[in-house]
Amino acid sequence: MDTTSVRTLIVGAGITGLATAAALGERGDTDYLVLEGDAEIGGYCKTVKKEGFVWDYSGHFFHFKHPEIEAWLRERMPRQRILDVEKRSFIEYKGKQIDFPFQKNIHQLPKDELIDCLYDLYFARAPRELLGKHAPPAPDASASTAESFESMLYARFGRSIAEKFLIPYNEKLYACDLGSLDKDAMGRFFPHADLTDIIRNMKVADNATYNAKFTYPEGGAIEYVKAIASAVRPGGIALSETVLSIDLDAKVARTNKREIRFERLVSSAPFNRLLATAHVPHDSTAYSWNKVLVFNLGFDRKGQKDVHWVYFPDREVVFYRVGFYDNIFDTDRLSLYVEIGFARDAVVDVEATRARVLADLEKTGVTKGHGLVAEHHVVMDPAYVHITQRSISEHARLAAELRQRGVYPVGRYGGWTYCSIEDNIVEARALVAGFD
Repeated sequence: MDTTSVRTLIVGAGITGLATAAALGERGDTDYLVLEGDAEIGGYCKTVKKEGFVWDYSGHFFHFKHPEIEAWLRERMPRQRILDVEKRSFIEYKGKQIDFPFQKNIHQLPKDELIDCLYDLYFARAPRELLGKHAPPAPDASASTAESFESMLYARFGRSIAEKFLIPYNEKLYACDLGSLDKDAMGRFFPHADLTDIIRNMKVADNATYNAKFTYPEGGAIEYVKAIASAVRPGGIALSETVLSIDLDAKVARTNKREIRFERLVSSAPFNRLLATAHVPHDSTAYSWNKVLVFNLGFDRKGQKDVHWVYFPDREVVFYRVGFYDNIFDTDRLSLYVEIGFARDAVVDVEATRARVLADLEKTGVTKGHGLVAEHHVVMDPAYVHITQRSISEHARLAAELRQRGVYPVGRYGGWTYCSIEDNIVEARALVAGFD
């Protein structure tokens, strides 16, 4: 095999890997190489164009907290029109749409359900020792630990809000028992609300979430990826090259094409795969995740206007979320992405699920006799990693050991975390800033 030497080897040409290479280049360090097993850059931010429709592998919409990062990206895409969108999202609940987030809009429910939600919310938050005989029975969350995501939902919002939306929706999304997830599995991305917020929202609506406003390039999410890649040196990305094994002692990575000697390695690959590739002893059961099957669907005419997302907690509906590209682009044909969660070991029957999706789109009124013009699908595996108390502690321990040996796991999957695309860029820049 050919042998190459490079100071910094970067595994993965998604947002994180490319941002790492760009940050190295901006400080004058061009002795790097980005390896990508796929034939294209972008990871899950790839864009598909078909029959006049523009879709991503899944809905990747950009919301920036750092204006300098957004400006840096826009400078590198001068001919690309960037759409600025104020998100409108709803929850399909018993045949009606209520505003998202559910817990701040329970006043839109029928009166009896509103009373149930308020009653359970109040008593869930009041100290049980003060309520005495008036305390309602505790929810049956026997599968939960005291620090689980499920127990957090019951403790903060009460039985009714938890069981009407928060639990069924997130079980569909994560495709697992929520009692196994850490209470902070979604971090800052979970839309928390206290009793005051909920009552105030009944008269003064404030449904803002972390991504209440987002930007989207007219050419799809891949345009942001290309903008980052434009800051990578010519020849700095090797496509269709997969890392097969990593010798941490010799600091050599073996790919399907060659051996590469490195001084340090930055990996955005899923953390458990990195451990296996680098032959690091670990307990594989500490890491769990789900798969998501995404259908991108284009229809012959317009559907509902003024909506970008609809969430579906009903377990009788196969998908958990539907996104409307046509209302981002303001086009005259219905263009959707539809997401279905599967357990990591589930066998995904694409054709059977496709038939169910089309039937459920009709049942829920998303489509009304629309004709399907074009379609695309992809299975994201992994999609959402399961953040548990065990995965947190094991990741921290093993990532620290890897860093001592010059290997840096980064990104959503390398970090085994829940984060935004902008977070990946911030992390990559901070990592490079800390290099010698």
